[in-house]
Amino acid sequence: MRSDGRALYFSRSRLPFSRDLGLTIDDEWVKTNPCHRHLGLYAYQADLLAKLGSLPLGRYEQIEKLEQLRVLENGYDIHCAITDDPTIGVDTLKDAAKFEAWLG
Repeated sequence: MRSDGRALYFSRSRLPFSRDLGLTIDDEWVKTNPCHRHLGLYAYQADLLAKLGSLPLGRYEQIEKLEQLRVLENGYDIHCAITDDPTIGVDTLKDAAKFEAWLG
């Protein structure tokens, strides 16, 4: 996330990747390099929503398989905010069922 709250990139992988530490990121590293878990709730303006399906797929969307990258790669902004609310990942129908149960 940029300092003004706009998204810089999205990935299913952990970001940033510390080349020096590889996958051994520890609590001390996180203290000096804050990381956030992504909770995506998207609300697009009507004009963008009407265009979204016809926008060209970008290189990063093709690699990551994340449609919000199409928005970023076509020059639109996605604004982000930080929350302390808990969340669980929802990437499949099975995850959706777990999420519904979690909501109670």
